[in-house]
Amino acid sequence: TKDFGFLPIPKRLQYDPEHPHPWTLSLNVVFGLSSTFLVANLYYCQPILIQLSLSFGVSYDRVSRIPTLLQAGYAGGLLFISPLGDLLPRRPLLLLLTFISASLTLGLPLTSSISTFEALSFLIGIATVVPQILMPLAADLAPPHRRASALSIVLAGLLLGVLIARVLAGVVAQFVTWRVVYWVALGLQWAILAMMWASIPDFPRRNNDLTYVGIFWTMARFLVTEPVVVQAVFISMASSATFTNFWVTLTFLLGGPPYNFSTLAIGLFGLIGIAGVCCAPLIGRIIDKLSFYIAVSIATVALILVWAIETGAGGISLAAVIITCFGMDLFRQMQQVSTTNWVFGLEPRARARLNAILIISLFIGQVMGTSAGTAVFLKYGWRPAAALSLGWQGFCMLVLLVRGPKVDRYTWFGW
Repeated sequence: TKDFGFLPIPKRLQYDPEHPHPWTLSLNVVFGLSSTFLVANLYYCQPILIQLSLSFGVSYDRVSRIPTLLQAGYAGGLLFISPLGDLLPRRPLLLLLTFISASLTLGLPLTSSISTFEALSFLIGIATVVPQILMPLAADLAPPHRRASALSIVLAGLLLGVLIARVLAGVVAQFVTWRVVYWVALGLQWAILAMMWASIPDFPRRNNDLTYVGIFWTMARFLVTEPVVVQAVFISMASSATFTNFWVTLTFLLGGPPYNFSTLAIGLFGLIGIAGVCCAPLIGRIIDKLSFYIAVSIATVALILVWAIETGAGGISLAAVIITCFGMDLFRQMQQVSTTNWVFGLEPRARARLNAILIISLFIGQVMGTSAGTAVFLKYGWRPAAALSLGWQGFCMLVLLVRGPKVDRYTWFGW
C-alpha cells in the first residue's frame, strides 16, 4: 500500500489480482506524456550550445561534449537500469528515476561551472530511461488485442519529445536566457512525477527468482537462442540508421542548391515529421489487426518505396523530400512498433530485458546512420546518401525473408 515504505499509493491504483487495473486511453496518454517530457532531457541542450559556450566562456568544441555525455549516460542507463523492470516493481522504480532526474536538473540552471554542467548531464542521461521502462509496462497492462495501439502511443510520445525539446529550448532561449529552459524542464518533470504518482497502477515484480547478474546472462542468451530477437535487432539497427541519416543530412540537402532554404524553413520540416508521429493511434490499430510478420513486412516494403523516391528525386524535387519526411516517420514507427510487439510476445516475463536489447540496437543504428550518412553525403552527395538508406531498408527485407512467418520459434532459416 506504500511506495518506498512511506509514500501512500492511491487506493484505486493498489494491486488487486482479482480486479486488475483497466488499461484506459487516459492511462495510455499519461504514459505518452511521461515519455515526451522525460526523453526531452536528452535534447534541450542541442539548440542552445552557442549560448552555453558564451555563458561558460568555453569553446564550441568543449560544449559539444554535453550532448555526447547525455547520450553516453543514456546508453549506460539502457544497459544497466532499464532491464531492472524485470527485477523490481515498476511503479516505485519509475517514480525514483523521475525524482532523481528532476533533482539533478535543478543544478543545471544554477551552476556556473561547465564541468559541473557536464557531470550533471551525464547523470541525467542515465536516469532518462523512464520511457524504456514504461514501454514494457504498457505491454503488460494492455490487453493483447490493444497492445500495438498502446505501444504506438508511448513510442509517439517518445518521438515527440525529441522534436518538442528542440523547439521549446530554441524558442525560450531566443527570448530569455538559456537557464530558463532548464527551469521549465524542471517544472515539467515535477509535474510528470505528480501525474505518474496519481495515475500509474501498482504492479508486482514479474520474476522472483531473477538476480541482477541473471539479467545480463538472459539478455545474452536471447541473442543466441531466439531467431526473432536477432531479426528484430538487425531490423532496428538498420532502420534507425536510415532515420538519423535523413534528419542529419536534411540540413545539408535543403541548405544548399537547388533549395537554399533558411534555417527556419529547414526547421519547419520537423512539423511534417510530427504529422507522421501523430498518426500513431491509427498505425497501432492497423498493427493490432495484422500478424507481426505481415505488419513488419508492409512497413519495410513501404520504407523501400519511400527511399527509392528520395534516391531518385530528393535533390531535385521538394515533393520527394516531403514524401520521404512524412512517409519515413509514419512507416518507421509502424516498423518499430511491429517488431517490438513481435518480440514482446516471446517471453512476457522478460519484456524489460527484450526491450533493452531492441533499444540498444536502435541506439547503435542511430550512431551508424549519423556517422556513415554524414560522411557519404559530404563526400559523394545526396543521391549516394539516400541510396545508402535504401540499401539499409533492403537489408531489413532480406533479414525478414530468411525466416518465413510459419517457421518454428527456434528455427533460424526457412519458410
